[in-house]
Amino acid sequence: MHATLPLLAATDFPPIRRRALETLQVNLGYRCNQSCLHCHVAAGPNRTEMMDEATAGLVVEVLGARGVRTLDLTGGAPELSPHFRTLVRAARRLGVRVIDRCNLTILSEPGQDDLADFLAAEGVDVVASLPCYSAANVDRQRGDGVFERSIDGLRRLNALGYGAGEGLALDLVYNPQGPSLPPPQAALEADYKRELMAHFGIRFDRLLALVNMPVQRFGSTLVSKGGFGAYMTLLRDAYRPENLETVMCRSMVSVDWEGSLYDCDFNQMLGLRARLEGSARPHLRDLLRADPAGTSIRTADHCYGCTAGQGSSCGGALESAPVAVHA
Repeated sequence: MHATLPLLAATDFPPIRRRALETLQVNLGYRCNQSCLHCHVAAGPNRTEMMDEATAGLVVEVLGARGVRTLDLTGGAPELSPHFRTLVRAARRLGVRVIDRCNLTILSEPGQDDLADFLAAEGVDVVASLPCYSAANVDRQRGDGVFERSIDGLRRLNALGYGAGEGLALDLVYNPQGPSLPPPQAALEADYKRELMAHFGIRFDRLLALVNMPVQRFGSTLVSKGGFGAYMTLLRDAYRPENLETVMCRSMVSVDWEGSLYDCDFNQMLGLRARLEGSARPHLRDLLRADPAGTSIRTADHCYGCTAGQGSSCGGALESAPVAVHA
């Protein structure tokens, strides 16, 4: 796999600083039951990196100590962590909102038959990957049979009350098929809702349109195909300074499976650790004594991906202005 940090490190991206910490995004490990082309984590069935019990316990301590509002669980497939359910229960007891970034096919994996029921019982919000409402496009990006299993997973969640607009939130995630920006999120959401209801009877709350970031598997593919430079030009040319105000890194800290701290999930994949006063290698335990508010955020050229066009974050577009979508 091609390393992309050397191509991204030299940057003129504007300096930004962190605000109050609202969200702890925790990567429970890189093991996944899928190996998606666009995956910026390069997750897959053969990855062995997984968070241990002590580090998961630290997550709970930090939630309480810092008054964090949201715990955002990701991976890999976060549900494959042996500590996933314990962590969810502990966070919910603290009154913390929990988001499960679910690939949907995990709901039909052996040993996960009761997973959907568990998520509903604990009031967990689900953010589910579905890069298209077309079976051919999804299977091309994520593997044969993934679309059918994803539809089955969505039906299970709907049957439990997800996506009904009250209580149990179900959001879907769209990623472009290649080196282009997502189309306007609002219009695409309307298409998704119409097609999924008409053909499968599926309902959901919001569509989150995300930019493919030029790191790990997707970035390496761009390098192999000679398209890395053109994609970066697309991102830089679509830069909108107003998006700096609402990028996710201002109010979020990303945590890897070992407990190390990063400004975002993408910096985590590039090995760019967060800055925290009094710590050269910031770790979860440091958040028990130090407030990250006001610290400078580490940037590189990939940050243009979050500020291009309508913007992109773990919560979808930052605003809804029309953008060009072709490289």
